[in-house]
Parts: sequence; structure tokens; C-alpha cells
Amino acid sequence: MTALKSVDVVIVGGGWTGLTMAKELTARTSLSVLVLERGASRGPVDYAAGMDEVDYSRRFRMMQSTADETITHRHSARLTAVPVRQYGSFLPGTGVGGAGEHWAGLSFRFTPEMLTLRSHLAQRFGAARLPDGLAVQDFGVTYDDLEPHYWSAEQMLGVGGKAGNLKGEIVAGGDPFEGPRAHEYPLPPLKSSYFSSLFADATKSLGFHPHVAPSALPSRTNTNPDGIARPACLYCGFCSGFGCMIGAKPQPSNTLLPLLRRRRSFELRTRSWVRRVVHANGHVTGVRYADERGAEQFQPAAIVILASWSLNNTRLLLLSRGGSPYDAATGKGTLGKNLTHQLQGGTRAFFDKPLNGFMGAGSVCTRISDFDGDRGLTGAEGVVRLGAIQAISQGDRPIGSFGVLPRGAVTSSWGPEWKAAALKWYDRSAVISFVGEHLAWRQNCMDLDPTYTDRFGDPLLRFTLDWTEHEHRQREIAAARTKAIAKAMGATTTDDSAPARGKYDVTSYQSTHIQGGVVMGASPESSVVNPYLQHWDLPELWVVGASAFPQNPSQNPTLTAIALTTWAADALIGRYLKNPGKLI
Repeated sequence: MTALKSVDVVIVGGGWTGLTMAKELTARTSLSVLVLERGASRGPVDYAAGMDEVDYSRRFRMMQSTADETITHRHSARLTAVPVRQYGSFLPGTGVGGAGEHWAGLSFRFTPEMLTLRSHLAQRFGAARLPDGLAVQDFGVTYDDLEPHYWSAEQMLGVGGKAGNLKGEIVAGGDPFEGPRAHEYPLPPLKSSYFSSLFADATKSLGFHPHVAPSALPSRTNTNPDGIARPACLYCGFCSGFGCMIGAKPQPSNTLLPLLRRRRSFELRTRSWVRRVVHANGHVTGVRYADERGAEQFQPAAIVILASWSLNNTRLLLLSRGGSPYDAATGKGTLGKNLTHQLQGGTRAFFDKPLNGFMGAGSVCTRISDFDGDRGLTGAEGVVRLGAIQAISQGDRPIGSFGVLPRGAVTSSWGPEWKAAALKWYDRSAVISFVGEHLAWRQNCMDLDPTYTDRFGDPLLRFTLDWTEHEHRQREIAAARTKAIAKAMGATTTDDSAPARGKYDVTSYQSTHIQGGVVMGASPESSVVNPYLQHWDLPELWVVGASAFPQNPSQNPTLTAIALTTWAADALIGRYLKNPGKLI
């Protein structure tokens, strides 16, 4: 193993959180900052030639290779985990930018009570009435702490929307249930689709509060405070799973890298697979990684920041013995606990006229938050949290959207009858979707698999994860409401049965919003990192990203992950560098 020249800071991961932290450190200090990214380099030119739906959406061109690393999964600790050989329930990005290159652009803030959820639920329902095994926690920070950081992230991304709570005043047209904002959105919202306008009219007639979802896809040409300019969205529909052909969608490669490459204290080293955080006697000294040739390198550093995806942050710490592994049977330990995955559901609706669904974008979306959180719940429903209902028009691409038929429309899944029906119903259906909170449960967790390994012989990350009665009830309650909305929209639904009560399915896409494993909190007995995302036991180590989230809300995670990164950067720069050591 070769020992390299020391740097001040090494950041593991070149996505939104890693490059945001690099931006803050290189702008506000003279520290040398090295970002190690295990994937390849990537930039706007890589997307400019066009988008192949088979290559990107079916063969997952932008995703991590399961031949190099995957997870194993089991539904309970009584079972043996097996490897996930093909992507299904989530899609981990790889290369510079990570999942920030193929995201859809939805840019929600978390609601205030989500950040103090354990305290909120105990006050709302009474601690004795909360479900057994519920493992939700307070984040250790409040909405008021993060509000200026949310605003900073919204400006950097160029988020468009309509405020619903501006300085405590409820504003018509926005989300009346959101936390108070100090500013209106940087940009106006995207255009609404025909489908979303039908949804807005129907939900308003039912007494709900439809609002356009905040989007980082620019509604007009925009230059952010860093001087990074991007054109307006063209509504081509090639967002989720793709890089943007025209550079409109904010991605780490077009929003942060152009800025960082001009800074002499910054270095990006690609194809560098970090395998261990090196530490001894309670102090971190650097990281070990395999370079492009597979040769082992030791990169000394005074500060190490883990900024990879939730699963990779967790696995790297487990491999590095960087914390006390969680034991679900006893409830002891913290590293690997509170694994959550966003809950999805909804109703397929069929209309008597075309929707022009081929025009859209990753975050053209109208949503109602009337059922989000615990609004309207008494506790007698069998759930303590629900979620949001929305009409999203991401752009129906030709392969993925063809052949969606009402149940019973044909007797065969191929041949002339099927083709005629597919043509008849093409562009006449859409999903009224439910995006639910996934609460943390004691039994859902991550650890290292005892059998299966990655390309280097290191143990894979093992998921122990299944749906509970709470998630089944969430879907059933939501299904009744989405069907009522479909009826109010003048649509028909052909499946009146309740949602299937199946087990967690690794082959069925839920979202790439997997959280937890390295959760934050106010106590080392319940969390791996403190409220500033500094490791409780290793003061030179910081861990940013959604691995810190103790539970999963209905809102997408990106904006909060960025906001928490700049919050952590303030603590690192403003406090730690002046007096290195534990901040709490």
C-alpha cells in the first residue's frame, strides 16, 4: 500500500453533499480539499447527444454495477439474506454527481414536526399509544435552525414554486401546511400539465388545498448566486434516470463542479474506491482506497467527510469499525439502525380523452398535503402518519408508457387485440399517486452480510426490511382517497380491490430515497453522529447525507440533505477549526 501526500480534508463521494461541502470549505478556508469518487468523470457533454430509453431506463446506464457491489436482503432476522442481482426497488447512481445526475428535481423542505418527530408524536397521541417497535427519533436540529440553509440550497438549485406560508402568513395557491419561509421561492413554478390541472380542480372541489410542487427544474433562464447559469426546462420528459441534454436540470456536474474546478485548493480524484476509514485511539488519520488499477492507496488527512449515498456511508463505517453495530434483538448499538424507504401507492385512472402525457418533466407535479403527516388522524385509524397525494407528469416515454390497459380490456397480453387496445388507451391513463412516510421500526436495519462479498472481497451490506401493519394501513387509507379523487376528475378506475398486503419487494420500484444507518441525534446512546453531523467517537470524522435521517418523510430528501450539509459546514468551519475536538 502506498502512502500519499497528506491533505487537510478528504471527502468520500462526489455527489450533492460531497461537492457542496467542498464548495463551502474551499470558499471559506484555505484548506486543501480532495474529493474521492469511485465512479467515472461526467459532465454536460456526456448527455448532449441524446437519450436512449433502453440504455438509460431499462439497462440503467447511470447506475452502480451489481457485479461490483450490491446488497443482500431478508424480511426478518430469522431468514437468510440473498443478493439483489438486478435493480428494482431503488436505483443507486454512480460516477461524478451520483444520484444527483439522474434525479427528478422535486425540492421539498421537511415540515417542522418531521425534525422533532418523536417528541411531536408523544405529545400528539401520548407516548403510551405509540405502536410497539416504533424507532423514530428527533433529528437534533429544528426547522428554524435549517430555514436559512434551505433558502441557500433553493437559491443554488434555482428552485421554483409558490410559497404557502410566508413569514407566518398563509398565502393562497401555495402549501398552507408547510413551515414558515422567510422568502418567496427564487423562481416561479413550472407550468402545469393537463393531468395536474384536472387533479387541482377535482381536489379543490373536494375541499382540499392543491399546490404546485417545488421544482429545481428552472421555469426560466436562471443564474444562481454563484454565477452558474442554466437554461429553462423544455419539458422533454427525460429527467428521472437521465442526465439533462440541455443542462437545465441542476446536477452536481453542472452546478458545483464548474465552480470548484476554478479553485486551486480543490482536487477531484475519480475511480477511487474508498474501502476503509483509518483511525486509531479515537482519532481518524485518513482513508484507504483502491485506485483505477486496483492498487491500494493510503490517503492521509486531518479531516475525513463521508458524503456518499446512505447505504455506502453505512457500509463504509461498518467495514471500518467506526461505531457500535446495531443489534435489533437487544436494541443496543447505533450503526445501521433506522433503515427506511419511502412508501408508494396510488390509483391508476383512465380518461375518455388524451392527456398529452408525453410532455412533462421530472417534477411537474401538483400535490395536496391535507393528509400528510398526522393531519386529521385520531390514532384510531391504526396509523400515526400518512403522506401526500399528487398528480405528477414526468413525461410518458414511448417504451415505458405503452401498453397500459384497464383491467379486463383484453383477453390476451399480445397479438392484434392487445395492440388495438394499447393504441386506444395510449395517453389516456395516469396515476394519482400516494407518497407516504416510512417510519423507522426497531427490526428494520443494516449490517454486514456474513456470506456475500463485493469485487474486493469485502462483505456486502445486508438489509433486514419488511413492511409492517402500519404501512399496509397507510396504503389502504390512501387508496380510498385517491379513488375518490379519480372519480371527481371524471376518470374511471377498474380495480376496486384494496392494495395487496405483500412483503417488501426488492423488484418493485419504490424510490431511491433510502435513509438511515448513520442517524443523527442529541445523544450518543441513540445516534452515530451529533446534531452537527460530527461522529460522536471520532471527532475528525463527519458524515453528511440522508444516512443521517432517523426516519423518512413524504418529502424528497435532496433539499434537506444539502441544507444539513451547509449546516454542518458552518459548525466545522466556525467552531471545529478554531478548536478541534468534539463539538458536544
